[in-house]
Amino acid sequence: MQKLANILEKIVGGFVGLLMAAMVLDVTWQVLTRFILNEPSSYTEELARFLLIWIGLLGAAYAYRKKAHLGLDILSQKLEGAAKRRLDIFISVTCALFAVVIMIYGGTKLMLLTLELEQMSAALQVKVGYLYSVIPLSGVLIVLFSLDRIINGDPEPEHLEFYE
Repeated sequence: MQKLANILEKIVGGFVGLLMAAMVLDVTWQVLTRFILNEPSSYTEELARFLLIWIGLLGAAYAYRKKAHLGLDILSQKLEGAAKRRLDIFISVTCALFAVVIMIYGGTKLMLLTLELEQMSAALQVKVGYLYSVIPLSGVLIVLFSLDRIINGDPEPEHLEFYE
């Protein structure tokens, strides 16, 4: 399980990096066409919005894996041994349940509904259901990362060190 989680972490991290690069290029093109060519591109704003949604949701799964998400760790810092492990398992189970119910179940229903209704985006003319597919995808990743934490223990977070 840990090997699969490590591979998925690398894939998701690389993919989010590519999406961010694409968004930088997209927004740069929007600025160039709007202010230099005086003919704004019609699709770049919508593409940037869609890229931001994918970056945010996949980035959340990646941050969860790296233990870089926001959280209150006041209680867990005071606990040690078996009590700390039980709390970590409880937190991982709670996150997995949220991901299953809200992201996988709810996100799949939303995605299938918009695909069934054939809802299209205004500028790109892409089915909106494809955009929403990132919700259950991120949910599946969070569940897999939660299962890895439950089975193999909670990895230490990667803290940023600041130098004076």
